[in-house]
This record gives sequence, C-alpha cells and structure tokens, in this order.
Amino acid sequence: MTPATAAEKAPHTPTATAPSPDQAAPWAPENDSIPPQKALHPALRPSVGRGPALQLTLPAPSGRYPVGTFSQHLVDKSRTDPYVRGRARELMVTYWYPAASTSGHAQTPWMPSLSGNHFLHSRGLSPQQVTLPQTAGHALAPVDTRLGKLPVLLYSTGLHSDRAMGTALTQDLASRGYLVVTVDHTHDAGEVEFPGRRLEVNKMPAGSHSSDTLNVRAADIRFVINQLGTIAKGGNPDVDHAKLPSGLSHAVDTSRIGMFGWSLGGAAVDTAMQLDRRIAAGANLDGQFFGTAPSKDLSRPFMLFSSGTHNRNNDSSWRQLWPHLKGYRVDIQLHGSRHRSFSDNEVMVPQEAGLLGLSPDQLKQEFGPIDPDRAIKIQRDYVAAFFDQELRHKHSTLLDGPAKSYPEISFVR
Repeated sequence: MTPATAAEKAPHTPTATAPSPDQAAPWAPENDSIPPQKALHPALRPSVGRGPALQLTLPAPSGRYPVGTFSQHLVDKSRTDPYVRGRARELMVTYWYPAASTSGHAQTPWMPSLSGNHFLHSRGLSPQQVTLPQTAGHALAPVDTRLGKLPVLLYSTGLHSDRAMGTALTQDLASRGYLVVTVDHTHDAGEVEFPGRRLEVNKMPAGSHSSDTLNVRAADIRFVINQLGTIAKGGNPDVDHAKLPSGLSHAVDTSRIGMFGWSLGGAAVDTAMQLDRRIAAGANLDGQFFGTAPSKDLSRPFMLFSSGTHNRNNDSSWRQLWPHLKGYRVDIQLHGSRHRSFSDNEVMVPQEAGLLGLSPDQLKQEFGPIDPDRAIKIQRDYVAAFFDQELRHKHSTLLDGPAKSYPEISFVR
C-alpha cells in the first residue's frame, strides 16, 4: 500500500515532511483546466446526435435563503490589459446573494450560451450531447434587505478556468446569507462572454510566470472591491449601465470582506490580502503558492484546505507560508478527494462519464474515492464555518478539531 493510499484509508494528523525531488504535483495549476478527453478513449464516445442531450445538474444550496444573481461588465481604466496590448483591463463578475423573493425571476444558466459552447468544445463535447446545468440563482431577484448588510466574499478560480467552476460552493454561501462575487480573470480564463456575445479566450503568453499571474489577479480583486464600494454608495459601476437588483446598495458591507479560491485562485488569496488590507480573512482551496507572498507575514485569519494527496507534507510553498500566518490559522485536509474535487468538476464530470468514456476507475483516479455530493457538502460546511467565525463572529466547533460526523477531515498541526 502506498502512503497516499494509506492516507485515504485512515484519516490522521500528518506532520510536515520534505517531498522527494522528483515528486509529482497533481495540485499544480497546470492541472486546473486539463480537458478530460486527454485521458480518455475517443473511440468510446458516442456520436453527436444519438439521443437527447444529457442534462447536467448541481447540488441544491443547503442554506435557508433563496438565491439571486446578476453579472456585471467592469472596466478598470487605470490599468492596461497585461495579456492584450492597447486595451484597458475589463472583467466580467457575477454576484450571488440571498433573495427576498424569486417569483418572476428566471433561473440562470451555469454559463451563457456562447462561452458554454466553447467550454464544452474544449472538452470534446457539444451542446447536442450535453446541456450545462441551471444554477439556483434567479436573475435580478430583489435582495433580502431584512438581513441588513451582508458580509462579502470574493472568489477566484483555477488557472484557465472560469468563474462558473465554483458555482456549487458560491451559490450555497449565498443561500447562507453572504454576498458572493465570482471573478473571471480575462485572457487567463478559458472563456469569458461579454455583452453583445463577444467571447474572449485564454491569451496568456506561453511561459507566463505564475507569480506574475497572481499579481494580475490580486489587482483584479482590488479593483472589484473598489466597485463594491461604489455600489454601497448607491452607484452602478457597470460600463453598460445594466440594471442592479433592488436593495443591493443597502446590503453591501465593505467592512466584512473575505476571499477564497481554488488552486491558482487559492494562491491568489494570499497575494490579494498582501495587496489589500480590506480583505479580512482568506481561504485557499488546494492551491500551490508562488512568488514572494508566502514569505511575508500575514496577520489576518487564513484557512488552508487541501485534497487527500496534498498538504504541507509535500508542498514546500505551504510549509513556507505556515509560520508567516500570524493571525488565526487552520490547515485541514479532505481525505478521499483530489485537486479538481474543489471545483464543479467534482459533480459534473461523473455525470458526463458515459459520454466521455470514463470508467469508474478513471473517475476514482481523477477525483478520488469520495462521493461527489459528500465532497461538496464537506467543502460547503467547512468554508462556511470559517467565514462565519471570522466575518460573523459565530464560533463553529467544526474548526476545533476532528468531528465524528466528518471523518474525512483531518487537521494538520
């Protein structure tokens, strides 16, 4: 039995040990967006048009509130796009929030049609084969103003991934009373659809250094926080003057801001917190750090949340950061999971397995033996517990140590 297999069999409290020089890093950012078909058998895929399209689904949110959503087109005129010459930096972001009512407000798709089709084609699939999920978010539903000002969470996704890839987690946090803003980092993301059906794709130069990418993302996040301040003052930063949901300006609490991200987006949390002190707490979901940020002290609360094959015992960047976390810190590991388990891939790819020709063994190799719905539930509960503690001052015993109801979680001391 290999050490990794043993770790899956029996959750434990690991200690940090040095990795071997030739050790593979399945959590590295270059693995964030590998199209699944690269590991598949094309001959096993059914032909286009054979039967109705497969409708993918996401787990329903677990919180008490219905969810509203809308997207914004933002332009930072103070910055040029680092990947395309002669353009100001522009972003698409999506807001998720507790809604007062969803009647008359349609559910939104996981991705707009143009970017969604591009996403499917990148996986060797087509809209005739697969229909991407509907979200739990209802377009422009009124904000539930009875809740007062809402703590804000920002989300950054994996390298060449899309802001939609965190939907299962972000819409759940919204159902628990958070205003969550998901950010697409244009020309780093695989595809971003702008108003007017304009599609922008990954245009990062070959050999781009990850630390430079993190600095771009951190600057994007700081800009988005500034736009939240504009909304809180009654303004609308959308360059196309798109409508805002009623009650939004009174719901934005810029004094309680957290950030979380998956993979390179998780690494961006530390970089963004170093750049912008308004981010009061951060959580990294299985992301390797780069650059100088992990060698700098950080006095605000931080969560490290890793997959079953990744932690301080085999990632030197995590070991480097740990002693520099001077505020509250917690390092937990989700046994039975893999790197891409911290994205919507965890629940979507198993549904597509027949189309993709993925065997049960291949699925287990890519996502680990944990049940997909269980993996999502655990992530939801622990991420919410962390931000509830740090932004709402609601203590959760989940963060005190191992819990009998969550045997898949161990604490790295």
